[in-house]
Amino acid sequence: MSAPLSSGIITRTEYGPDGEWQVRHVPGGSSIKDYRCPGCDQLIPPGVGHVVTWPSGEYGSVEERRHWHLPCWNARGRRRPGVRRPR
Repeated sequence: MSAPLSSGIITRTEYGPDGEWQVRHVPGGSSIKDYRCPGCDQLIPPGVGHVVTWPSGEYGSVEERRHWHLPCWNARGRRRPGVRRPR
């Protein structure tokens, strides 16, 4: 299911073994600051497209939003929890 926002950015719901997530693609031109990807622990610099995710439901909050490289988000189920990637 997808829900358009007033800015034209679409948020969709994804379901996986780690739960239900809201996922929003951020085009490179819309990204204006650095974020650290929780999947690879590398910086996502301004101007690089990525996804923002947060848990669905009443417990998903702004503080739970995370910015991921798209390949890292897609591979999250194959990563071992707690393993830090080199910077």
